[in-house]
Amino acid sequence: MDLNKPLAYRMRPTTLEEFVGQEEVVGKDKILYRTIKADRLSSLILWGPTGCGKTSLAKVISNTTKYKFVKLNAVTAGISDIKKAVEEAKNVFLNPTGKCILFIDEIHRFNKLQQDALLPYVEDGTVILIGATTENPYFEVNKALISRSMVVKLKPLKPEDIFKILKNSLLNKEGLGTYNIKIEDETLMNIAKFANGDVRTALNSLEIAVLTTQMDKDGFINITNEIVAQSMGKKKTMFDKNGDTHYDNISAFIKSMRGSDPDATVFYLARAIEGGEDPIFLARRIVIAASEDVGLANPNALVVANAAMQAVQTVGMPEGRIILSEAAIYVALSKKSNASYMAINKALEDVSTKDTGEIPMHIRNAEIKGMENFGYGQGYKYPHDYPGHVVEQQYLPDKMLGTKYFEKDENIDM
Repeated sequence: MDLNKPLAYRMRPTTLEEFVGQEEVVGKDKILYRTIKADRLSSLILWGPTGCGKTSLAKVISNTTKYKFVKLNAVTAGISDIKKAVEEAKNVFLNPTGKCILFIDEIHRFNKLQQDALLPYVEDGTVILIGATTENPYFEVNKALISRSMVVKLKPLKPEDIFKILKNSLLNKEGLGTYNIKIEDETLMNIAKFANGDVRTALNSLEIAVLTTQMDKDGFINITNEIVAQSMGKKKTMFDKNGDTHYDNISAFIKSMRGSDPDATVFYLARAIEGGEDPIFLARRIVIAASEDVGLANPNALVVANAAMQAVQTVGMPEGRIILSEAAIYVALSKKSNASYMAINKALEDVSTKDTGEIPMHIRNAEIKGMENFGYGQGYKYPHDYPGHVVEQQYLPDKMLGTKYFEKDENIDM
């Protein structure tokens, strides 16, 4: 082991027994554990956030399999690298099995042509593909590859799992075991929690803390909570405005407003702001929620939301966060009605799929003199000429008479 390599690299497991966490997919009774142990792998797509163990799992597979193992990074590799790996796999002198396991890190960075180049070799069994991605593979990976692979969703590691890995690194000579380190379990757990499920962040932070702290008079490197806080810097966020979490977070934000939970609303708003989300995009979502979910239960919500969008455009960030918070919380606290939303959806469905008939002649417009002779506008009753400014007359086409689109609910007070 090269001790000049980062601690996160040195502490990667080499066997399934050393692998910590992800029991839901690699526990001893799980199919992935059994297929790795039996060396009967089919193509896999490992999907999960950074630092959750995708590359570590691939390394375990490389140490377990009898097949030739080739690793490529989609950032630097191309079609020529894929063809080279296939040629070597098919060379019976270099590789008697005639197939290889091809691990492609960040496979979502391959374009369509590069992914298509993999397909025939995956299909004929020459290549057993293991792709690792932080992005939703159902959006980013060729559907033909997806259909020929098992998609495995990995979760952020639990603090308890990260704590165990940190503890092991202090005892392992290939880790930090050659240093005289004093650190409380509570401090280690703080690192584990602060890393937000990313073991790489946790190990790198611990290593920085150790390497930058001088020994005390007793010859120990004493790592305190204060030193750890300086080493870790800003808390790792799980939000990526360009990644899959963008969709998850904005969905949670909208559903929290719809669900009238102001605390959850402002929490997901904060995640979005911290992750660098476009404030105008957030403002537009508040405007939409004000109309779709609040609607006629509180029409003023749309006025507030629209004013907030204009104010954010004028003021900008960081002060815009206050405006966004006010508008989002206002929408969350408002009574809800989706009657207008449902009404237009039903009407659009009818207009696009049914023979809805013709507009009644009496409510058509006689734009040119003489058109009234053909019935245009004839018999129209002007509502303001009647008591209460309302008069009974037919507005819907004959074929649509009796159709109800708008259903007034208990939150609409008008």
